[in-house]
Amino acid sequence: MEKYLFIESRDPFESRDVEQSYDLAAQLAREGKTVTLFLVQNGVLPARKSAASAGLEKAAQAGVQILADGFSLRERGIGEGRLTAAVKPAPLDVVVDQLAEGRKAIFF
Repeated sequence: MEKYLFIESRDPFESRDVEQSYDLAAQLAREGKTVTLFLVQNGVLPARKSAASAGLEKAAQAGVQILADGFSLRERGIGEGRLTAAVKPAPLDVVVDQLAEGRKAIFF
């Protein structure tokens, strides 16, 4: 089975392409691929419960695992209680582990 790691660093309020990366991740998951979307830097901003969270929630419903870098969350003052249910905080080690297992990485 193919496995993918998407690393999203862009803020969807600044780049309209972010929704396309969420959609691609969701499409791959619907095709039976294992997909993790790791949010880092300003990519964690839509992890807060807001209108911008809809794309993440759709991806999660398609089977995408969505993780947000704990350091990036803390740096932006986003506590775990403010995250949408689709997003789980995680250390950056997850990226290293998934790359080591041979996942195909796509960095945005």
